[in-house]
Amino acid sequence: MSATNSVSLMFGKFAHTKFPKPFQCFLNKMYVKIFKIDMTLFEEENPCNFVTLNELFIRKKKDIEFHDDDDVVCSPSDGLITEYGEIEQNKAYQIKGKSYKIEELIPNSKLEEGFFVNIYLSPKDYHRYHTPIDMQVLSATHIPGALYPVNIPSLNKRDNLFIKNERVVLRCKDKKDRIFYFVAVGALNVGSMVFNFDERIKTNTNEAKLTTFEYENLHLKKGSELGRFEMGSTILLFFGKEHFKYLNQKEEIEVGDILGEIF
Repeated sequence: MSATNSVSLMFGKFAHTKFPKPFQCFLNKMYVKIFKIDMTLFEEENPCNFVTLNELFIRKKKDIEFHDDDDVVCSPSDGLITEYGEIEQNKAYQIKGKSYKIEELIPNSKLEEGFFVNIYLSPKDYHRYHTPIDMQVLSATHIPGALYPVNIPSLNKRDNLFIKNERVVLRCKDKKDRIFYFVAVGALNVGSMVFNFDERIKTNTNEAKLTTFEYENLHLKKGSELGRFEMGSTILLFFGKEHFKYLNQKEEIEVGDILGEIF
């Protein structure tokens, strides 16, 4: 286990600890203040009503809307678009100038061409993620790894960051039976990555073995809650050649915003 994994494991335990209410209230208020979180956007607006720091991390957002058109792909989360673009010769970019091979990120993938989108969730963001489009989940692969930070400075500094970090890869089909991938990447201080459809997926543990779970007839509707990060991290989306058109014009996006469309 690397030093970053050990730190993240300890922080996860700290975040799940129920402290005496006065101290917990102080801790939660400081978190909200430091990261300038607008609590009016969430179902519970009072930081003191969260019994652990983790409960505050995974607070539920209210008034989330997803576009009704079946072909529209919506953002699965709040976050910052750190990079997007064409997949060429099996390569995508973690950030401008820093390419990596998709086959090293996603075992057995065949994405020589297509389109990718990277969404970074900071500590201030809504930490739950939703299905971006009606989809069938074919498999979930947990790939253990390091837990390096995934913020902009770290993306610029460290080569192959997404490949080195722990991640969960969802292999999915859209309504037209084309394969696409939803990848949740772990990061420093991510207590865990949770997927609501399968409690067997355990992250940020001492487990060092790649594990794949396969599913039959696991269909999820656009906008349904898919899972959550227990702290900030990154979501990567990968679509096949001529399957997806990017429409988003914003750098900072919110869950439910239009990312693009399938065709």
